[in-house]
Amino acid sequence: MATGRSLRPAGVAVAVALCAAALLASCAGAGASSRAAGCRKHVAKVTEYGAVGDGKRLNTAAFAKAVADLSERARDGGAALVVPKGKWLTGPFNLTSHFTLYLDEGAEILASQDMKDWPLIAPLPSYGRGRDEPGPRYSNFIAGSNLTDVIITGKNGTINGQGQVWWDKYHAKELKFTRGYLLELLYSDNIIISNVTFVDSPSWNLHPTYCTNVTISGVTVLAPVHSPNTDGIDPDSSSHVKIEDCYIVSGDDCIAVKSGWDEYGIKFNMPSQHIVIKRLTCISPTSAMIALGSEMSGGIRDVRAEDNVAINTESAVRVKSGVGRGGFVKDIFVRGLSLHTMKWVFWMTGNYGQHPDNSSDPNAMPEVTGINYSDVFAENVTMAGRMEGIPNDPYTGICISNVTARLAPDAKKLQWNCTDVKGVTSDVDPKPCPELGAEGKPCAFPEEELVIGPPELPKCSY
Repeated sequence: MATGRSLRPAGVAVAVALCAAALLASCAGAGASSRAAGCRKHVAKVTEYGAVGDGKRLNTAAFAKAVADLSERARDGGAALVVPKGKWLTGPFNLTSHFTLYLDEGAEILASQDMKDWPLIAPLPSYGRGRDEPGPRYSNFIAGSNLTDVIITGKNGTINGQGQVWWDKYHAKELKFTRGYLLELLYSDNIIISNVTFVDSPSWNLHPTYCTNVTISGVTVLAPVHSPNTDGIDPDSSSHVKIEDCYIVSGDDCIAVKSGWDEYGIKFNMPSQHIVIKRLTCISPTSAMIALGSEMSGGIRDVRAEDNVAINTESAVRVKSGVGRGGFVKDIFVRGLSLHTMKWVFWMTGNYGQHPDNSSDPNAMPEVTGINYSDVFAENVTMAGRMEGIPNDPYTGICISNVTARLAPDAKKLQWNCTDVKGVTSDVDPKPCPELGAEGKPCAFPEEELVIGPPELPKCSY
């Protein structure tokens, strides 16, 4: 195993532990001066608005009424909507500011499988169209725009997208519009998502977009490993995002950092930046633990991935771009990876050809530079590196240090395949390709910690 900085195993936070450490009997009756940070003055159960948790009755109106009522009271000390134990079937609904959606132990919010319950909404301006299909898109299951101070938490309750009907129609090419995401927040700040399980999204699971100051902690995301495009967590044109202690099983990238698509992302010009990803555990046999792109036209910079584990996953931290994307991926810092059964340890590609208008500006070339990987241990590896930049637009400033990749019995004879990349390496086994063969120093990782979100998560029980 490579020597140097030790690799700490990445655990998954036990959901109840964060709430149980200092439970409050109730936040409902507490005065403003005595309420712990993040706890709400006004608390109501969804049953007070007529909801029935039998998994059969549709509760869309009850959720909408509850949020509307609590939004009026949230201005005075915040409000919390409690979803008790049971199965709560509903169509899509929106959140509000200064608001907590609290899922109690045994609570499961079920997304309606009737597409008539999913209205169409406008495409994102940084994409110009739906991601699957041109034009508008289906609404997201839980959504909100221009919000501040939103918390989604509880005692590890479940938000279930019941996505099989969407996956079947997607595979059969029966969808005219893009599938909705399980959670999408737009233009919002001060977001906390913790101690909740997201299951079987129609498409991407958590999609904070045009957001700032987002904390995602102790979250579980589960989808069949062959379900289409069920990304786990996708920060998109968002800044100051912390993802920690999460467990993701996915049919696509466990985490995908994005910032808009081709000319729409270039025009919108909002990068994803200052992002921390640590103690993630990922299983995704056909995709990456962490992807940067491929929609990166607004730019991606200052991403710090540390102490993460991938098991039976296609690749680790992957750069995905192509001609027409424009934008940049730079100042990426990765250290402390523990990888078990991998197709590629290192994979970069510049050949993504999907474009929103079936065309792209051939002069919109991405800038990929300053990509740092250190302290990596991998076992049962098919190939160490597949590093493919773009002709006349090479990926530069690549640094790889302190790496051991133990090969699988059926490993490729050629362990590195490199084109249009430039960089340095040190203490890497198997021996890197000539394009990365220059001897370098241990790769950089920022010494100053990024401060994102509250010092500790709210410990509230409702």
